[in-house]
Amino acid sequence: MYSNLQLLIYEYIRDDSFRNLTLHQWVHGKDESNNNYMDLKKAAAQEAIKYIQPGTDIGLGAGSTVAHLVHLLRAKYQANMPLRLCTSSFTTNALLQQLQLEVLSITAIDHIDIYFDGCDELDADLNALKSGGGIHTMEKLFASRSSQFIILGDQKKLVTKFTGNVPVVAEVIAWASSYVFNQIQKSLSPLKIEWRMSNKSDGPVVTSSGNYLLDIYFAEWPELATLNHQLKMITGVVEISLFHKLVDMAIMGTDEGIKILKR
Repeated sequence: MYSNLQLLIYEYIRDDSFRNLTLHQWVHGKDESNNNYMDLKKAAAQEAIKYIQPGTDIGLGAGSTVAHLVHLLRAKYQANMPLRLCTSSFTTNALLQQLQLEVLSITAIDHIDIYFDGCDELDADLNALKSGGGIHTMEKLFASRSSQFIILGDQKKLVTKFTGNVPVVAEVIAWASSYVFNQIQKSLSPLKIEWRMSNKSDGPVVTSSGNYLLDIYFAEWPELATLNHQLKMITGVVEISLFHKLVDMAIMGTDEGIKILKR
């Protein structure tokens, strides 16, 4: 099983803040003490496993809490509990294969019973921002094909309203980039809008579908239903990282114990 340090590094790598912070700064800037930071995530994963029954088709997203869940699922496999697994995440797929768990393509499963994933922020109405990983289009496909979409995480993800620290991200067709940028700037007047740049090469991050990622920050968030509609109606926008009214339940580890939130 992965150590707490390995899982912490896993979380750091997919956190959007890694572009500006060293690992030391990222760890020590957390609200929780380092001793219980991963424990809260592990507790959420242990609660989540209770919702999985034999024969369940499971979708898995990304993040260290999902990594904890994967190890618990492995124990169920070893107990000969029939499960079918698919994932929206390249990293989670690699972990599943490393643990010798069979991974099915999303095209091989007509329907997902439960999709587990993490988030960057979750508001009081169970709207989620899933912006750091840049794979929100695939994640929405999984969420939309699931009977139940469950967010896993710890208390630092819980907010009353979105804070402005996490952007809403638009995946944009490359040749529509200038048009989309100008339309968003003109119609929404964000605090800041910028293309996500690659730290591996000279140029923007390019998604697996060949598209760009546009990070959009707000000092004061617009009404979410309106924002969701406006952004998705702009020609050239493939999908956005705001999961508006898609989350069915959240299982969150807190200092006071497990918190279950339902829509």
